[in-house]
Amino acid sequence: MPKHAIFTMKLETELRDQFMAEAQAAHRPASQIVREMMREFVQKQHEFREYEAFLQQKVQLARASVDAQRGHSHEEVEAEFAAKRARASRLE
Repeated sequence: MPKHAIFTMKLETELRDQFMAEAQAAHRPASQIVREMMREFVQKQHEFREYEAFLQQKVQLARASVDAQRGHSHEEVEAEFAAKRARASRLE
């Protein structure tokens, strides 16, 4: 991919020196490592936003279910899963 932008940043001299030494020890250009870190960050942020949207949709569906009185009480859920646990323990 052609490179058309220049990214300038300020950082501590000690951090820059350590980073450059590690990049050299890894036999890799520092710019390549920074690009990889940036891509990873962008990907993680994208995945985080997708997951947040997924969770928000689940919450909205759950609230709509409660509002429509399609939910179950705590006691009903406990009783249902107690019965499932009892059936599962009999199968063991």
